[in-house]
Amino acid sequence: MTDHPRRVTRALLSVSDKIGLIEFAKALAGHGVELVSTGGTAKAIAAAGLKVKDVSELTGFPEMMDGRVKTLHPKVHGGLLAIRDNKEHADAMKAHGIAPIDLLVVNLYPFEATVDKGAGYEDCIENIDIGGPAMIRAAAKNHDDVAVVVEAQDYPAVLDELAANAGATTLSLRRRLAAKAYARTAAYDAAISNWFAAELKDDAPDFRGFGGRLIQSLRYGENPHQTAAFYATPDKRPGVSTARQLQGKELSYNNINDTDAAYECVGEFDPTRTAACVIVKHANPCGVAEGPDLVTAYRRALACDSTSAYGGIIAVNRTLDAEAARAIIGIFTEVIIAPDATEEAISIIGGRKNLRLLLAGGLPDPRTVGLTAKTVAGGLLVQSRDNAVVEDMDIKVATRRAPTDAELRDLKFAFRVAKHVKSNTIIYAKDLATVGIGAGQMSRVDSARIAARKAQDAAAELKLAEPLTRGSVVASDAFFPFADGMLACIEAGATAVIQPGGSLRDEEVIKAADDHGIAMVFTGVRHFRH
Repeated sequence: MTDHPRRVTRALLSVSDKIGLIEFAKALAGHGVELVSTGGTAKAIAAAGLKVKDVSELTGFPEMMDGRVKTLHPKVHGGLLAIRDNKEHADAMKAHGIAPIDLLVVNLYPFEATVDKGAGYEDCIENIDIGGPAMIRAAAKNHDDVAVVVEAQDYPAVLDELAANAGATTLSLRRRLAAKAYARTAAYDAAISNWFAAELKDDAPDFRGFGGRLIQSLRYGENPHQTAAFYATPDKRPGVSTARQLQGKELSYNNINDTDAAYECVGEFDPTRTAACVIVKHANPCGVAEGPDLVTAYRRALACDSTSAYGGIIAVNRTLDAEAARAIIGIFTEVIIAPDATEEAISIIGGRKNLRLLLAGGLPDPRTVGLTAKTVAGGLLVQSRDNAVVEDMDIKVATRRAPTDAELRDLKFAFRVAKHVKSNTIIYAKDLATVGIGAGQMSRVDSARIAARKAQDAAAELKLAEPLTRGSVVASDAFFPFADGMLACIEAGATAVIQPGGSLRDEEVIKAADDHGIAMVFTGVRHFRH
């Protein structure tokens, strides 16, 4: 590929985000570039004392229909699309008085931001840009001759090239800008189409698009031989994508995945009701607890499985304070994520230079409606977010014995946690803390036994007379297909069970519970997590 330089003689600028606009326009004018602009952009450039031609002078038509029609004209699109070395195109330009446009600078109406602030339907519609995407796509198609800029962060690259090439851009830059331009319009159209689908309550539109803005390029993916990058979507859900990283090494792919898992889980716990802490390892909680304060919640979560917690991710649901920070740095931890942190806590964490501290600015709402997606060979699996919360469920007692108030409190706690553990899931809980977690097993019986074994190991480490599964409650993310899984939980010492119900053998499972004097409740809601 040769440099194929193209001198910029005329630029069309039309931006909703005017950050850096005047400095850029002044630099263009300094290279002798004629400035053409629209509406508020033209006024801003003129107010800075620069000579600018309004697009209506170029087209011979005024802006009309509240600005909906201003650049949709042959003198604009001909100037962008004409192939400079094509004689037929050149003759057409001459015959119709079309001047070439060598640089297009457009950023789109802020549709995503309008939706994000909760604007009404008509406001959202008015913030769908039409002329902008049309011009961007035209300029990007003709990138052999035209440079297109869709955001201010690319102004310096353009100016550097103009300075280095006597007022010209290179083909390599124009190609990079064109690729970015098409990605931007694709993400923009995806945001609009997904908004429409939500407004129409269409869960399965004929076409589905997703788009995002690069947050960071990652060193590698799940493994060193895989490439990876992290993108932000229009969904401004508080979490790792919205967080400020105050310190520590760059986040890895696995760090981001695990931190998201931890923060989504801790979001289940209302900070006005209780302090809560979640410790995650390999995308699964290895300890979760509530407490009167964060340090208590952390210590109780850690006690569930302190071995797995080493090198884990810690999420809390309140402002991180100094006492909790001191406790957390007692073992090696990869990431801490919190809504906020005190200055003292930040200073304490600062003593561990490799420990990442993320402040998300808020908690994710577990009831939020939204979409999740995962790739399969040749396709995407898209579903609504699992926004079911146990407080909203119609819990029914299935056994002769109803759970005590204390058991029911722990059952609800355990079911909140089960929602965030890979299936098949068994959670033992006692006094609002997990005491055994069995995750991701092919057999529910195995999950029950692994969780019980974890509790035995914890008891040995804590020098307890017996594992805390004795007198605990147990949650299963899906129904027990046979009584054996529940019987394994009873053997471990559980006195009450929460599960969705719905098995063909529910009566068999209920009878086994009754035979052992166990209380069991059905939620009617399953929490598979694959």
